[in-house]
Amino acid sequence: MSFQQLVSLIPSFERVEFSQTTQTIASPAGCHLMIIVLHGHLSVSGDNEEAVMVSQGFACHPRYSPFTIQVPKTKKAEYAVISYRMFPENSPWTLQGPLRTVSEVKIKYMLDELFQMSQDPGNLSEEEQLVQQIRKRLILERILFIYMYETGWKQETPSSSGKIEESLSYINKHYMLKLTLPMLAERAGISVGHYTTLFKNVTGTTMSRYLRTLRIDKAKQIFRQTRLPAKEVAQLVGFADYFHFSRTFKQEVGCAPAAFLKTLDEIE
Repeated sequence: MSFQQLVSLIPSFERVEFSQTTQTIASPAGCHLMIIVLHGHLSVSGDNEEAVMVSQGFACHPRYSPFTIQVPKTKKAEYAVISYRMFPENSPWTLQGPLRTVSEVKIKYMLDELFQMSQDPGNLSEEEQLVQQIRKRLILERILFIYMYETGWKQETPSSSGKIEESLSYINKHYMLKLTLPMLAERAGISVGHYTTLFKNVTGTTMSRYLRTLRIDKAKQIFRQTRLPAKEVAQLVGFADYFHFSRTFKQEVGCAPAAFLKTLDEIE
């Protein structure tokens, strides 16, 4: 993807939609999509393409449609999807793949403005509607520019991104073991400071917070499926100290394990 393409083309904004759920989106012929992550992280995959973990943005080319946007089962995420076209039609616009930026605040501000202008225009005159159309085009062009420009110099090396993705996979499979930040950083072959920064960039949270939420979600799942005693469940999900488990569970869920089990029994 080069700026030479952007110089010769005119982006035309169509719509913006917000979501917090997993979904599959098909791009109409000639329609491009841009996914902007507002909170958390996502997994995005095109037709017959491997899934890519996305923490900031992702450009979807209609050639790879449909696209599956997967929200992690143990995490919350919020994202926006911008639909746009490039004119002249059938022009060589090849933007596709992960996008990165250090200008998240600017992006979100412009996204809000696009959304507000996309609402019912009310009693706007024809000229005012044309003005809004031009404003939306300029905002879209600015967003594209920021992502294209900053992706080039902020993008992590493939080895760094791959190490965090592999680390997340390891945590999700071995959450019941004693996992520490230094151990995971050493396993990834990078410093603790660098690992911490990369982990936050990818997931939007810290390693300890991610692990804590994962373990409690797994505990809730075990409670629903087995009704095992809370002390036994605590050990199964990686808590050596039951009182620590009980306190953490209450902070995450809003009630103690015993109260959660009682609620399940009442539902049945």
